[in-house]
Amino acid sequence: MKKTGRNQTKSRIVSAAWQLFYRYGYDNTTIDDIVEASNTSKGSFYHYFESKDALMGSLSYLFDEKYEELTESLDPQLDPIQKLIQMNQELFLMIENTVSVTLLSQLFSTQLVTKGEKHLLEPDRTYYRLLRQIAIEGQEQKLFREDLSVNDIMRAYAMFERGMMYDWCLAGGNYSLTQYSQQILPLYLQGLCQ
Repeated sequence: MKKTGRNQTKSRIVSAAWQLFYRYGYDNTTIDDIVEASNTSKGSFYHYFESKDALMGSLSYLFDEKYEELTESLDPQLDPIQKLIQMNQELFLMIENTVSVTLLSQLFSTQLVTKGEKHLLEPDRTYYRLLRQIAIEGQEQKLFREDLSVNDIMRAYAMFERGMMYDWCLAGGNYSLTQYSQQILPLYLQGLCQ
């Protein structure tokens, strides 16, 4: 999926910001640092974000970049359950390697108190489009329970992932998110299957 110039600029800003947040911490990263690392301008920054704080809700964009990569690389021979497991493992591995527990906690807190857009729940995200495609495929293959709609399956899976990330934050990241999910997700997905 080819991004437009405007989306590329926003994406560069978000990616640069989160890399800097991870490396130097949120408080030690300035807007000037973000502009320089993203090779954009302050005008571009303020076109997309009111402030540095507004970037806290943008982590979902970084997640969606990962999902766009996965959309192109997922093996079509995998069944829907295997695709969901691979999606989860790739995301959680990325989180463990590039997003600190503190930053992820701040994302959840901003999503809880925001009166505006809740990026994690935005239905047009690449995440939800990919989930919908996999859920439809699973229903067509009679893999998922017939009493669950595609939306039910998507919602259940998304809640599981958010719950895992939230718990990891509460525990201060004192266990491997990827490894724990590798044990628990297959058990959880059994409840969605016939």
